[in-house]
Amino acid sequence: MAETPRPALRAPLRPGMGRKLTLLPLVMATFFMVSGGPFGIEDILGGAGYAGGLLILILLPVIWSLPTALMIGELASAVPEDGGFYVWVRRALGPFWGFQEAWLSLTASIFDMAIYPALFVAYLGKLAPGLTAGDRAGLWALAIIVLCMGWNLLGVKPVGDGATWMFGLLMLPFGLLCGYAVWHGIHGGPMVRAADCSGASIGTAMLVALWNYMGWDNASTVAQEVERPQRNYPRAMVSSIALVIAAYAIPLACMWFAGLGCSDFQTGSWADAATRLGGRWLGIAIIASGTMSAVGMFNTLMLSYTRLPYAMAEERMLPRIFSRCNRRGVPWVAVVACAAGWALAAQMSFERLLSIDIILYGTSLILEFAALVALRIREPNLERPFRAGNFVFAALLGVAPAGLIVYAAYLSRGEQMAGMPALLFAGLIAFGGLLAYGAMRLGMRWRTADEALTSPAD
Repeated sequence: MAETPRPALRAPLRPGMGRKLTLLPLVMATFFMVSGGPFGIEDILGGAGYAGGLLILILLPVIWSLPTALMIGELASAVPEDGGFYVWVRRALGPFWGFQEAWLSLTASIFDMAIYPALFVAYLGKLAPGLTAGDRAGLWALAIIVLCMGWNLLGVKPVGDGATWMFGLLMLPFGLLCGYAVWHGIHGGPMVRAADCSGASIGTAMLVALWNYMGWDNASTVAQEVERPQRNYPRAMVSSIALVIAAYAIPLACMWFAGLGCSDFQTGSWADAATRLGGRWLGIAIIASGTMSAVGMFNTLMLSYTRLPYAMAEERMLPRIFSRCNRRGVPWVAVVACAAGWALAAQMSFERLLSIDIILYGTSLILEFAALVALRIREPNLERPFRAGNFVFAALLGVAPAGLIVYAAYLSRGEQMAGMPALLFAGLIAFGGLLAYGAMRLGMRWRTADEALTSPAD
């Protein structure tokens, strides 16, 4: 039976938590949670060509990112609590679906978070292959996890401030690259005209684009640690969408203008393009920017995901130890536990990681859209500083994203994971949430019974 909705009151601040994210650091943190710059979109170009790639990058946010941002803007401003989307789904649909939302998000994070150390290693290997040869690649990935764990233990403000200055440093080489590309396109003529940019791998291009535009809801889990969330979340979502589109589309358009070939683009090709246009020094700068992007994404997403175990522990859906905080108000047990889980993530191909990540994340996103509609019905008088249109508009917001998720699942039908189809593998992970919920409820009953037996009589 669903719980009675709780009043829309902010939870008390955690001990030691005082410095909050303002609008600019929130925008920058959201940027890294979703994008982290042009890195990772190379396979879109290689699969769809310049025209197709730009079309995907510009139009996809309209049917994928914008509906999600509107949903987040309303729910984050109406229910600004740590745990974000988990809290929304639990409040709207009950504890069972709230638990499934958290389960899907945390299991998806295992595959999602394995991508960023892999990107770091890929770019570092471009700079000095010997540094990442053999077992060194795994050691570098572990070092990134430990670094970000320590950074997160310092608090939300250092993570947000770090995202701000890292944004400037990582985008600076791309600004120079675009300048060289435009100069060459005007004065030097085209360098290379690829014979084939026909988009034979359009399915891969779509999967990569979906992944590069997902994660807008991750910023919601730190709502209690954001200054004036009712005002700042809607603004941060809109600003971040514009920033991410620009970070993707402008460099790609500049490469097209310069005449660089697109048929051989793959992860890491930005460094090759920079070396060809501006010289080795610019290629090295892009590589350094790529490693910084991977660290920034991993660091901000660690901030997001680790608030889920904390919020669940606060509501006794996980052991209370996960709610323990350090003197800076950081749930340190959740941070350490999540970091350990991500460090144990198996090495898998980029495409396999994308397939599983999109399917699990997409399912959790559908639950969030359902929560938006359910709260409109169950709590019509809930104060909503930002509203995503009228009821009909809100109810239809999730249709296009749900369709894209189904399409992504169709594209992944041939992928294999652990000796089985990736779709079946993802389904088994999702089914594990049902078993975990049953185990959690049984554990709660045992604890309640023990407390009843050990409590003194009235």
